[in-house]
Amino acid sequence: MTPKHFHFIGVCGTAMGSTAVALRAQGHRITGSDEKVYPPMSDVLRSAGIELSEGYKPENLPAGADLYVVGNAISRGNEELETVLERRLPYVSMAELLRREVIQGKRSFVVSGTHGKTTTTTLLAWILEHAGRNPGFMIGGVPANFDSGARFTDSEFFVIEGDEYDTAYFDKRSKFLHYLPECVIVNNIEFDHADIFNNLAEILLSFQRLLNSVPRNGLVLLNGDDANCLSLKSHAPVRTVGFGEGCSERLQLTGGDGEGTDFEINGVPFRVPMIGEFNVRNAAMAVGAARHAGLDDEVIRAALAAFKGVRRRQQVRGEAGGVTVVDDFGHHPTAIRETLRGMRQKYPGRRLWAVFEPRSNTSRRNLMQNELGEALKEADGSVIAAVANPEKVAADQRLDPDAVSSAVRAAGRACFHEPDTAAIVARLKAECRAGDVILVFSNGGFDGIHDKLLAALPG
Repeated sequence: MTPKHFHFIGVCGTAMGSTAVALRAQGHRITGSDEKVYPPMSDVLRSAGIELSEGYKPENLPAGADLYVVGNAISRGNEELETVLERRLPYVSMAELLRREVIQGKRSFVVSGTHGKTTTTTLLAWILEHAGRNPGFMIGGVPANFDSGARFTDSEFFVIEGDEYDTAYFDKRSKFLHYLPECVIVNNIEFDHADIFNNLAEILLSFQRLLNSVPRNGLVLLNGDDANCLSLKSHAPVRTVGFGEGCSERLQLTGGDGEGTDFEINGVPFRVPMIGEFNVRNAAMAVGAARHAGLDDEVIRAALAAFKGVRRRQQVRGEAGGVTVVDDFGHHPTAIRETLRGMRQKYPGRRLWAVFEPRSNTSRRNLMQNELGEALKEADGSVIAAVANPEKVAADQRLDPDAVSSAVRAAGRACFHEPDTAAIVARLKAECRAGDVILVFSNGGFDGIHDKLLAALPG
């Protein structure tokens, strides 16, 4: 391999930063810039030997770099980008960089779907790792079994979380269309990303294009209980995974406890150290892909037993006053509902509180307002935070937390809408008692609410 020089514009984004570190570990020279150069990402990048510049300025652009990588958050008007265009420098999106420099020629396993991508990607990467295959991977989270969310190796295997979000300002196709899949997992399909998709039909078209890129000697694993998944067509072999009678890989729950769930795939037993039907689906998809990679079931079982999970996916942050605080990345009503149902199994007999921050582009809108209320009814009590950056959503399209909380209360469940973190903490301090479990749902930092709750609850 001949070392190259890559300059990242927007290097402190999670995916951009992980990619930069992984390329640096391969011996490439990496420089980068961002307007948000602060810990922890800045420390991670600098400790990897990556040269950082703060702010976007023409003078940040190194002369003679092989490629200039433009992050998804970068748009026209950015001074570095404008200079790249004016100087006719070679630029690519991060997804195209991965295609060219990392994925081409490998056995690419792409994990897609509205929910469960990160967990399923991590599971599959870990199964291959535990089996000694040393896979490369790109995961949109922090996996407990690995040191980082991205690693590029000489292995024939590459596992990547396939996001349907758009690629860059100059490429509005979904990122996953760049990933050259041999095997595609489609966990589920729902409407999401309301800022770039107008309706479910547009999302389905993007997934169909993904399946169109799978070769005839590849494999497509579809959620056989999801009508949207089943509407897709494939030139490659298809296996349907689910609990329904028509599924080719039929699942059955056979037992479980607070530490894991036992299940069967067509009568063959497995166990995953996670709770609930949703995680069984994720695990079954990973099993199907691992089998396609050539692994036998005994090897797969051993890897599942050693799986440690993903940070911010049902991660216990601490306990105070007998109250357990759990962090979860969920921000779509389906993910919230399924997580709460899983937590019922993990914490039987305990009161569950859900705290939800409407922060994602979809959850800030009223498109799934009714579904959010139905999801929160799964908890014994819930608190809805103020809509983040409300000015970015038109008033007639914006989520109405008061309407949601009223609907939940009408169903006999406690639900409150509080204006800020301090008020949420005060409310939960007054309402919670020893034995309760608080699940915090947010795809952001949520103003450090986890630590604030643990500090406020009686010790």
